[in-house]
Amino acid sequence: MKANMGNADRIVRTLLAVLVGVLYFTGVISGWVAIILGAVAVIFLLTSLVSFCPLYAPFKISTRSSE
Repeated sequence: MKANMGNADRIVRTLLAVLVGVLYFTGVISGWVAIILGAVAVIFLLTSLVSFCPLYAPFKISTRSSE
């Protein structure tokens, strides 16, 4: 797996995952919406940690700056 996510992409995904967590624990979202958003939040966190998005790979998308 070659990293294809830049820092801005990783930060945005992490912030969105944290936002979903806050919304869930404050009771703003619940039920099946919370389950779906929770699953997306976990995926966002995992992809942010490894700097690789599997959906970017087939389309040859990279938000990582060329060094």
